[in-house]
Amino acid sequence: MIKRTLYKQRPTRYLISLLCWCVYLFCSNAAFSQEQLLSQDYVAKAWEVLGKRQWEDVFKYTNECIEKYKSEADKQEASLSGLPAQEKVGAYQILNDVGTCYFIQAESFMRQGEFEEAKKIFRLIMDKYKFAQAWDPRGWFWSVAEKSKASIDKLEKTIDRERQKAEADKKPRIITKLVLQDVGTEDVINYKKYGNFTGVGTKDYKYKVEDQKGLIEAAGEGIYPNSSAVLKDPNYLKAKKEGRLEGNQWDFIYSDDMEANFYKWNIATEPPGVKLFYIGQALERAGYINHAIKAYYALVVHFPSVVAKTYWNTPWYPGLAALAKIRFLIRRHPELCLRLEDAKITIKNGFDNDIRNDEISTNPGTLRKICIIDKIKDRFCAVKKQPQDKRVKRFLGDGKVKLVQYKNNHWQLLVDGQPYIIKAITYTPTRIGESPDEGTLTNWMEQDINQNGKIDGPYDSWVDKNRNNRRDIDEPIVGDFQLMKDMGINTIRLYHQPFQISKELLRDLYNNYGIKVIMGDFLGKYALGSGASWYEGTDYANPEHQKNMLDAVKKMVLEFKDEPFILMWVLGNENNYGVACNADKNPEAFYKFVNEAAKLIKSLDKEHPVSIANGDILYLDIYTKNCPDVDIFGANAYRGDYGFGSFWEQVFDATGKPAYITEYGCPAYLKNGHTEEAEQSQADYHSGCWEDIEYNMIGGEGAGNALGGVIFEWLDEWWKAYEPYLHDSEGLFTGPFPEGFMYEEWLGICGQGDGANSPFLRVLRKAYFTYQKLWKQ
Repeated sequence: MIKRTLYKQRPTRYLISLLCWCVYLFCSNAAFSQEQLLSQDYVAKAWEVLGKRQWEDVFKYTNECIEKYKSEADKQEASLSGLPAQEKVGAYQILNDVGTCYFIQAESFMRQGEFEEAKKIFRLIMDKYKFAQAWDPRGWFWSVAEKSKASIDKLEKTIDRERQKAEADKKPRIITKLVLQDVGTEDVINYKKYGNFTGVGTKDYKYKVEDQKGLIEAAGEGIYPNSSAVLKDPNYLKAKKEGRLEGNQWDFIYSDDMEANFYKWNIATEPPGVKLFYIGQALERAGYINHAIKAYYALVVHFPSVVAKTYWNTPWYPGLAALAKIRFLIRRHPELCLRLEDAKITIKNGFDNDIRNDEISTNPGTLRKICIIDKIKDRFCAVKKQPQDKRVKRFLGDGKVKLVQYKNNHWQLLVDGQPYIIKAITYTPTRIGESPDEGTLTNWMEQDINQNGKIDGPYDSWVDKNRNNRRDIDEPIVGDFQLMKDMGINTIRLYHQPFQISKELLRDLYNNYGIKVIMGDFLGKYALGSGASWYEGTDYANPEHQKNMLDAVKKMVLEFKDEPFILMWVLGNENNYGVACNADKNPEAFYKFVNEAAKLIKSLDKEHPVSIANGDILYLDIYTKNCPDVDIFGANAYRGDYGFGSFWEQVFDATGKPAYITEYGCPAYLKNGHTEEAEQSQADYHSGCWEDIEYNMIGGEGAGNALGGVIFEWLDEWWKAYEPYLHDSEGLFTGPFPEGFMYEEWLGICGQGDGANSPFLRVLRKAYFTYQKLWKQ
């Protein structure tokens, strides 16, 4: 998955280990002798002993760090006037670590019930260390001062989120409508009229313009090479005069000032290919769909090899994203009568984080108008694409759940001989106030707060239809299992770690609600199953760790393989991103071990396929080489409201196997918008993602290897930003979401209202009803 790019590959949110508070990912491996401790070492040890509630050691490590590094930290703080950018945070390591040490001390006081002492230190941080940031092992930095303020608010119970939201809604929003002065002489540019293509389909691809003037006239305002027309646009001149174009172009992407967004990106100093992508996005948001397609296609023709960076400092390829955007918009707008044929960008060595070894080959294909004859041919081809039993190419597996590939290379999942589309969700109904960071997270499968003999979330939840945060007479108890069934869900995703799984509960889920389970093992992620400590992390080349993990996998399979609710097995959860494991540093060892685990499962269970939950397609080439026994490629992917782009095609080209999305989702919160707008944005995002999955399923026009997807997630979890009694509304990192930020605590298809009736109250958001229509057809 943007800070400044279209998608980011996001470390997961699912059941982060109960040890999640402990360490920084990039802590030094130096021995913890007192003489050698660096500032980050002190922080790592302090988090660790805080988790163990070893209060004396907490102050031992934090005080030593503060005493040793405070002077330098104060100098770094004084040199700043704002939070440093992501790529510069490392230069302020000492400031960050001293600020974090104070924060850990305050947390220690708070957990011991010494609230006044805690507030003193939180206020000290807010006063002295405004620009200190702490590293979250889940993959981002957070402001120590902001979290200190949130902690004080929690202690003093002064937060009124509804009042804050009402105040935010009163802030003036500049809303403009873009009116183009020059849309060009051609709706679809015939590039062959204006230049020559060479090296099509190779790394030597080029488009050389021969008739610059003609191409400028054909392109229209803002479409390369017509970069000067904007400067003559009277609305541009007006916006410039009013000061609406001041600031950084990245802050304009999701602005309601459609004019300013379009004009700002036209005058931005980014590489032309990056500019064209965001010009296209600005036009798309402004309703100029045809012109947006022209911008995206201009990127493919002129700058297909441009590379940018994500928030996580990983490569992002705007050319691939532009092709995906074009296909999405053509599907969404059949009235344009457009077709993109034979276009493909391939990136050799593109599955790692090193752009220096990339070899990019481009075939821009042809973008053209279609006619009635094309539509008749399309109907005929659609009939021919329908799979028939006599056209089966091969079966993968011979159990009650298996895979079939047809002669057209499309894949399908079969359960008891019948087609099965994975319509799944991650289900972790966490009670407000519980948090793994504080060691208070409990097993929802055993939770019976009202002591009526029923498990709370599955059976006792009710829908707050009028959103008044109380149960009215017309709001009966329904239960999540029934609500999920009514939504159209047929599968949930669970891991057998770290809590005990209730077979009885899952049998009822399947027998009475028809919902199956994708059962997973974390395979050493968060150090679960390997026997390693969080600080040590799982080492996939360590024989002892390997044995422990295989033992855990074997236990899982033997315990659940004969249960009718099992759909398939899933191994890992974004292990290739790291986090208390070294799969990111030694992917070869990791994927070899994944295959060993898959072989073990198949030796024990012939009835169910094996999948992986990768972090997007990072290291897909290494996976392909080392995991022949994994049946299905699964990935957590957060790429935007248009779906998953080249994911399906790239997976099929690399592996030849089927795939599914093991996590995708979008927050239902907008800092600059109303609740209704935020929920509509979330619903639109989900609709676009599922539309893309369907497009790439069997019989579709895409890759034909999509089996379905797993929504993240059923219910908002309030602990993600550390204060589990507060519904945090700060963006944790940038990404391809409405407004450009990930609001981690708002990912649920359902909300929990004001939290007072947790874990029972459910607010069904618009996305719930969107899926009802999509999944209950």
